[in-house]
Amino acid sequence: MPYRKNPIVIGEIYHVYNRSVARQPIFLNKNDYQRALELINFYRFSHNLRFSHFKRLPSKIREEILEEPTKNRKPTLEILAFCLMPNHVHFLIKPVEENSLSILMRDFQHAYSKYFNLRHDRSGSLFQSMFKAVRIEIDEQLIHVSRYIHLNPVSSFIVNTESLEDYPWSSFRDYLDVKKELITSTKQILSYFKSRQEYKKFVLDRADYQRELDKIKHLIYD
Repeated sequence: MPYRKNPIVIGEIYHVYNRSVARQPIFLNKNDYQRALELINFYRFSHNLRFSHFKRLPSKIREEILEEPTKNRKPTLEILAFCLMPNHVHFLIKPVEENSLSILMRDFQHAYSKYFNLRHDRSGSLFQSMFKAVRIEIDEQLIHVSRYIHLNPVSSFIVNTESLEDYPWSSFRDYLDVKKELITSTKQILSYFKSRQEYKKFVLDRADYQRELDKIKHLIYD
């Protein structure tokens, strides 16, 4: 098992990301993305059953199970931002229980890999062996990393800047709309801005710059 050099600390915020083996696609259609979101929402709470067993339960019982944690228990971690991309995933996560970040990533990657391999008739590992977790050290870093995560679909030319808010597989829309948030906790990052529109402007104003950086990042990063 890979060894993590720097331990993950409760209450700290981490930029968590992982990519697929050999950069192969891990989301091939809408159903794949939707399953990933369902898994993230499920495993951010502590459960006594696996998601595969949960999916086989009658719909009424599934609803009761999903509602029960939000009423009587808090999530084991906070997800401040996320973005699902064709061959990698990004999260901003604050663990609030011991080992909760590692458990989420372990359970999510295992369950999604099992689903993907079965659905698309493949075998073997889907994600790289160890996810990366970079601790956020200052407030300015936090808001800039959130912007970087939300701009990923633009940087990779999946959508243009004008339609970024329509990208359904990130938390950017949670930051723009006042609605019940199922997965994302937006309060901390939005507290640095006067309004949701100011945060939107903060993100979109750097879209072209980030796209240019994305073209050369292979020359800078491993």
